[in-house]
This record gives sequence, structure tokens and C-alpha cells, in this order.
Amino acid sequence: MSEKTSLQDWLPNDQAPWHLDFEAWPQAQAQRWRAVLAVSGSGRKMLLGEREPDAMLLQSVEARLQSPVRWLRCDAAAVTHWLGAGEADFRALSDVEEAVVEADSGGEALELSALAMSEQASPVVRLLNATLYDALQDGASDVHIECTLRGAVIRFRVDGVMSMVRTVEGASVAEQLVSRLKVMSELDIGERRLPQDGRFKLKVQGREVDFRLSIMPSVFGEDAVVRVLDRARIEQAGGSLTLDALGFQMDERAAIRAQARQPHGMLLVTGPTGSGKTTTLYATLAEIHTGSDKIITIEDPVEYQLAGVVQIPVNEKKGLTFSRGLRSILRHDPDRVMVGEIRDPETAQIAVQAALTGHLVFSTVHANNAFDVIGRFMHMGLDLYNVVSALNAVLAQRLVRLTCKHCARPDLPDAVTLARYGLKAGEQQFLRGEGCGHCRGTGYKGRRAVAELLKLDDGLRDLIAARAPMSQIKEAARARGMKPLRVMALQAVCRGETTFEELERVTLDE
Repeated sequence: MSEKTSLQDWLPNDQAPWHLDFEAWPQAQAQRWRAVLAVSGSGRKMLLGEREPDAMLLQSVEARLQSPVRWLRCDAAAVTHWLGAGEADFRALSDVEEAVVEADSGGEALELSALAMSEQASPVVRLLNATLYDALQDGASDVHIECTLRGAVIRFRVDGVMSMVRTVEGASVAEQLVSRLKVMSELDIGERRLPQDGRFKLKVQGREVDFRLSIMPSVFGEDAVVRVLDRARIEQAGGSLTLDALGFQMDERAAIRAQARQPHGMLLVTGPTGSGKTTTLYATLAEIHTGSDKIITIEDPVEYQLAGVVQIPVNEKKGLTFSRGLRSILRHDPDRVMVGEIRDPETAQIAVQAALTGHLVFSTVHANNAFDVIGRFMHMGLDLYNVVSALNAVLAQRLVRLTCKHCARPDLPDAVTLARYGLKAGEQQFLRGEGCGHCRGTGYKGRRAVAELLKLDDGLRDLIAARAPMSQIKEAARARGMKPLRVMALQAVCRGETTFEELERVTLDE
């Protein structure tokens, strides 16, 4: 076996340094030919491959690079190691051809990889697969394909913020992209006037990733949004799914855990779409699950799999709705029940009754803050006394982007900014990311949760049941130690975890 374990060991010791070039020779080509391109400081080019090339291959390579190329056969293990490491940084969209051909709908792409994409015959299929691949590499939660007059715009939502990835020329190409998504999700290709929802799975680096598709008619055709449900992302990033991994502060974690161990009642998590509500509930269930209780969930869809927990996916086409499934769950002898989302009065009524009859119910509700949840239940027509009797606590949360640790620098806000938030200069350490390769130039990398927890006691229940003014209810809650979302986010700014701009983006100035 060769002692040269790295490709760098095979390069000549010239005065002009050599470097491996994956822009002129993309990852897909390297995977196909099992060879890596190296370029010297003087402009010489060399391909490090694991086999001897034939004359036709050399001609093809030189034609692509438009210059003479020397071929050096080296150890296959070194090539394999480099290609495996390069796969993590591979930008698939950079190697997708822009040719326009008819979409290939003759079979679903079961696996996403550099090699698989290089072998795709249809550029439209390659473009879509490359888009989904890059979305996974960037940690995007959503992929938006928006039709325009002359084609389409592809955008990713990363850390809650939209960014444009590329534009696609040609209205027919945009139409074929949407059609390809419909084929993968088994939707009606001929229906272009009504919204459609579907889902599909792809295998990426040995694991299955779920994608949820929403098709919406627009002025220039149909727009598509693909929600990425990568169940393994948190496990790969930090091991287990816990409240610690989500970024809650110590006192917040202790309060949530205390509520999750109540014998009965209801714990609700609220916030806008994409604020991490379901993930928080999963982390809470994972922590309290000891095997001594029966835990059943009903979700749409099941985003994470929890060992020892019965998880039921909603299937509205077959008649399995939240309300119908919840009725059946209560006959299945559960101790704790998680309802993915309370959407309608019937589900809300059953959940409240379950909480009043000895079960501990976890669920999510769409509302702007913890106090608005009460108004949502009133709007659904539920008896207010039953609601406050069943409700133990409401957790309202947001996700704030964290300052990139690799490019963070001290930041000195002006006096006006400090005065606006009631702060004084020199008392805190503010940080701001300058932008680097790790954070894609944004200055932010990753997110953490900030939350306000409304715990109901008899005094608050009396105020709510008596329909006291909201200002009086808020004052009473804060007198009991409740800290608003904006205060929690401001504390994160003062710790140097995020910025004032992020504070303004995710919280409301009351």
C-alpha cells in the first residue's frame, strides 16, 4: 500500500504551488472519471486519477479544459477520500446544463448524489435534482420555484430568510420543472387551475429524506414550494433531540420540563409557520419518555420518528383527520397525547375534553403570542371556562439567527439604539458577523429558540374566565415573572448571540 495518503502527496514539489481545482473540473466530472484536477501556480494542469486513461478520454478532457493536461495515476484510496470529502461542499447547480429539452417523466429519481446527477439524460431532471441536493447541503427548510414571464426563479429559505439561488430561462423549462415535481408526488399533471398538495421521498447519502410539495396557480403558470423534512438533520448536528439542543435557556428548559411532567392538562406551543413548534414538542416528548407511559401522537406529517412512541400520520384523503384520529386515540388507553396542530373547533373541543379527563395533551396553535391563543379558542366557539381549566401553560416561541462564530467581531451600537432598548454603553458585549464562507456572507450561522412561557394559575384563570381586558391579563402574568418574547430576544442580543436587526425581524415592539 502506498504511503501517500493524500492527493497533495502525489503533486510535484515545484516552486509554484499546486492546488486542487473543483471549479474548472466539477465534482460531477470528477466522480464520473474518478480523477481530480490540480493546477499549478504557473498554470500547468494535471489530472490525478485511479486508472490509466485511454486516448479518447484524454482528448475529451483536453477539449473540455481547452489546454494540454498531464495525467498521473495515483492511489485509488486517495482519490476516493478526496471525492468523499468534496461531496459535502459540492454545489450541484454549478454543473447543471442550461439546455432545454422535453422533461423526462419516465421514473422517479430515487437517489441524489453527484454521480447519479451526472448520469441523468434530461437537463430538466438534473436541474431539479441539483436544486434539491443543494437545498439539503445549505440546510434549507423550503425550496421555492416561482414562475415569471420568461422562466422561473429558484429561491431557498435558509435559517428563516429567503435568498435567490438562480434564475431559469424559458417558460417551458419552468413548466417542466413543476410537471416533474407533480410526477414525483403522483399528482394530476393536467390540472393547472387548482392548488395541489403532495409529498415524495428521495435517498440522499444513505438516508431517506421526505419532501412536502405545494403547487399553487399564479399569473405566469404554477408556483411550487417544497418543504424539506430531513429527520436526520438534528441527529447529525447534535446527537439527540433535546431542549438543550434547541437553545433554550436554563430557566426556560426547567419550566418546560416541569409543565411536561404534569399528570394532566394541556401544554400548547404557538408561533408562526416555521418557528420550531413541532420540534420543541418532539424534544419535550423525547425527554419525558421513560417507557412507563403510553404516548401517542397524530401528526401531518410525522416529521421525526421517536422510539417507543405510537405515531399516526393524518390521511385526509382516506378520512383520517385530526379530530377523527384523536377520538380513536382516546380509546387506545394513552397517558400523553400529542396533536400536531389544532386547526378546527372539533379538534380543539376533543383536545380540551381529553385534558379535562385525566390526559396530558401537547399541541400547537397558530397565534402571534401566548395571550392570543385564548382568543383563538374563543373564536372557535369553545367554552372559555373549560379552556382555562384544561390549559396548564402556553409557550410562544420564535427562531432567531445566531451570529456566525467564524466571522463575529465586536459591535458598538450608537447611543440612540442603546437608549431605545434601555441599555447603557459598556455593560454588554455586542457581536456582529462580517460575513464569510461558513455563513455564505450573511454574518449568521444557525438558529436558536427564544420563548415566552405563560403559566396559568387560579388568579389568571379567574381573569381570563371573567373576560378581563388583555392589558390587565398581561400585567398580571408579568407580575408573576413571565418575560415577553422581545425581552428574551434582547437578552440574547446582549449576550452577543444575535443582533438588533434580528431582534426587530422576529419580535414585535409593543
